[in-house]
Amino acid sequence: MSISNPESRTAEPGSRQEHSTALRAGSIGVLGILFFVLSAQAPLTGIVGAAPLAAALGNGAGAPGAYLVVGIVIVIFAVGFVAMSRKVQTNGAFYAYVTAAFGRRVGAGAAWLALLAYSTVQAAMYGLYGAAFSGLLASAGVPVPWWLLAVVTMAGVQVLGSMNIELGARVLAVLVGLEVAILLMFGFSVLFKGGGPEGLDFAASFAPAAIASGAPGVAIMFAVASMFGFESTAIYSAEAKDPHRTVARATYLSVGIIAVFFSFITWMLVSFYGPSHVVDAAGAALESGDATSFVIGPIVEMFGPWAGITTGVLLVTSLLAGIIAFHNGINRYLHSLALRGSLPAVVARTNKHRAPAAAAWIQTAVAVLLVAPFALLGLDPVLTLFSWFSGLAVAALLVLYMLCSLAVVAYFRRERVAGQQWQTFIAPVLASVLLAWVLYLVVSNFTSLIGGSTETAVGLLAAVPALFLAGVLVELRVEKRVRASELEFAG
Repeated sequence: MSISNPESRTAEPGSRQEHSTALRAGSIGVLGILFFVLSAQAPLTGIVGAAPLAAALGNGAGAPGAYLVVGIVIVIFAVGFVAMSRKVQTNGAFYAYVTAAFGRRVGAGAAWLALLAYSTVQAAMYGLYGAAFSGLLASAGVPVPWWLLAVVTMAGVQVLGSMNIELGARVLAVLVGLEVAILLMFGFSVLFKGGGPEGLDFAASFAPAAIASGAPGVAIMFAVASMFGFESTAIYSAEAKDPHRTVARATYLSVGIIAVFFSFITWMLVSFYGPSHVVDAAGAALESGDATSFVIGPIVEMFGPWAGITTGVLLVTSLLAGIIAFHNGINRYLHSLALRGSLPAVVARTNKHRAPAAAAWIQTAVAVLLVAPFALLGLDPVLTLFSWFSGLAVAALLVLYMLCSLAVVAYFRRERVAGQQWQTFIAPVLASVLLAWVLYLVVSNFTSLIGGSTETAVGLLAAVPALFLAGVLVELRVEKRVRASELEFAG
């Protein structure tokens, strides 16, 4: 059984009801999707923002190994994910797979969880983006409130999201290429110099004992966050060239590149400071109030002041790239929900560029609503908006991963697909167990991860089951309305 994206229809030419709901098929290939995924990871943001926290609060010199561990878990998860993408072709990804296995109600709950995860992580990025951009301008003598920069950027992202997908891919390719280049320049410079005061100690970062030292759950949480967005390979299937091959190749490429890249750069940071000194260096950066100095400091030391300024600018553009990528991904989730009748039909409308314009407006409005309270209450955008919503997004995402893995098993057992036991049963079951373990680590360390109170942690985590239940209830209402319409029509 194969589920395809619904055929888009328009009214007769000249009709007042003429509206397109079609996305532009065949408009993006493997590299285009790969850039959307990499930009969602925001490589520079992931390194600059997560590295000092993972080292100081997590497992110290073992942080690079955590990225490889999570990378292996996600690769195992991706085996079933890719197998499902070949049977269920839609731009809804997670919720479409869950729907195919467990029905529309559970699928709707998964869709709302996905929207929660993507929307909160994008709002978190707006907080860090506003703070970083405001700090950059302040250093040049131009003080601008972080929230004003965030709002202006929301307007710009809204315009870009209403354009065709090729334009978005080109913009993201440039931004991602620049930030990856400066990190690789740093990484290979440290590598070719033989590391720092203690050389290149592979075992200190990748031995099992090193990975399990300290609080590995904290480092693993940031490693999971670094993988955020790889599933957008399937979200763009309706617009992909040869989606059967494109989605699979882009998925494995993105997971492999992300895991190796983050692990390598983090290992070079550990090597620069030395395994026995990296925890103290990360802690000092956090206590100074400028955690970015943990990464930017070594870059300046190696290449000069220009590199610090460049890295600061690229940090802002890195966040911007991630914001754009999540904007596009959320739009397509909303568009797909509207096509299946779970949201009003108007949300499925596309414009002359075949972009989901109506969904784009909704996404922008949600971003404003999530960010506004933190601005109005004068809260710190990094310590509250960024940390709180990042933790919530990771928790919601892990639940989605588990649901998706279980959906793969249920779907292929029901369809009685012969062979392919590794893809359709063994890997998904193993992924479910491993993801449950990772979720346990995240939840048990959640208060420390978000840097907030127990009450705040409980409140944020409660949003995960609450949004899932809300999605189920909305779907029940939709089904009730459809049945009533059918009975009225039959009568």
